[in-house]
Amino acid sequence: MITRSSIRHLRIPFSLFLMPVFFFALSLTPNLNGERLLLVFLALHLFLYPSSNGYNSYFDRDEESIGGLKFPPKVTPDLYWLSQTFFFIALVLGAWISWGFASMLAVYGLVSMAYSHSSIRLKKFPWTSWVIAGLFQGYFTFGMAYAGLSDLGWEVIFKSHVVIPGMLTSLMLWGNYPLTQVYQHREDARRGDQTLSRTLGIKGTFAFSSIIFGLTGAAFVWFFLDRGQESIIWVYLGAMAPILLFFLIWFGFVQSNPEKYASYSWAMGMNAISALTLNAFFLYYFLENTQIMQVFGY
Repeated sequence: MITRSSIRHLRIPFSLFLMPVFFFALSLTPNLNGERLLLVFLALHLFLYPSSNGYNSYFDRDEESIGGLKFPPKVTPDLYWLSQTFFFIALVLGAWISWGFASMLAVYGLVSMAYSHSSIRLKKFPWTSWVIAGLFQGYFTFGMAYAGLSDLGWEVIFKSHVVIPGMLTSLMLWGNYPLTQVYQHREDARRGDQTLSRTLGIKGTFAFSSIIFGLTGAAFVWFFLDRGQESIIWVYLGAMAPILLFFLIWFGFVQSNPEKYASYSWAMGMNAISALTLNAFFLYYFLENTQIMQVFGY
């Protein structure tokens, strides 16, 4: 029997925070197809990511706040099988497009399992987990979405036109990833997980993320300049402005009282504003690149 707590641990709405990667891949995909678009979106956001969330929750058994759940319910045994069922459905949807795309989904799923499983638990290794999480949720997911949307195979994820924007998405996630851990120090210490945020400390986490955010912004500006899309730069900077403002305000509060303000509410606020503005920007970029807006006279 599937319990309500297990459904909550899938944290399906949390997939919103990874949608910018999908929309960025969509905006650069030259061979769009409505059926593939729907299948890729469902495979990633409705089944693969929730499967990973549930699997992570099953092995973490958190007692304090986690991403998307301020008060996580107690884990029940059916969560493991529910997460595996969602993983299987993601693979079936992927195979509907191609075996290559399905195998990419499988690799992502297995890496996410290695992140949490007690026998491997990459989460215990601060820099390794940081690199792998950002690489797979960013570059690899970008390439996977691009391949699925375009009905291409593994070879495309090693092409420069995929590697470069894919690595830009990894930069975004590498900047934000430590901030998602900043309120979990006590819980991670209880389990013996030496996360990157615990390694850097609370103030060090913010300083580190600010450097990566700066590099990310410069890299995106270079990317748009290289593509001759100078006008997009201003839209991008406009989208980044509320994220930067929220981050600076949060950092200011943390400077005065780290224990109080390095909290779940602030971290989820940062995630929410980042997701909303970046999703909006990459949707706009998709409309611009595909010239759909011009068709309707905009």
